[in-house]
Amino acid sequence: MEDSVYVGRAGRDAALDRGWLLGHFKAPGDPRHSDAVEIKWGVHPRGERRARWVTGEVRTALLVLVSGRFRMEFPGREVLLAEQGDYVVWGRGVDHSWVAEEDSVVLTVRWPSVTGYVATAEAERADPHG
Repeated sequence: MEDSVYVGRAGRDAALDRGWLLGHFKAPGDPRHSDAVEIKWGVHPRGERRARWVTGEVRTALLVLVSGRFRMEFPGREVLLAEQGDYVVWGRGVDHSWVAEEDSVVLTVRWPSVTGYVATAEAERADPHG
């Protein structure tokens, strides 16, 4: 039973893997391994902006504001998340970008967890939201 239970702290664990807490990229046998879903704890300083737009998205995503003020950008539309618990959902094929208007923490859930679909290390540094 102990091998199938993982107890962690999002802020600490997220720092070890570009923010990701759960997904296909965790080692098989790790309770955080999943082909169905990915979960990320994103910590973004004020002014941080995604380096480039995500295009050709093949997953559905949910982003929830934990703290701060965070703006999601979509073609022809912007969504401002300003109160704790504000969230936005977007589907496959929806291009997007973002900017942290204040120091922000966001929780992102994406599905499915697509093997081989990963941003480059350089893009991850500029885009810790992946």
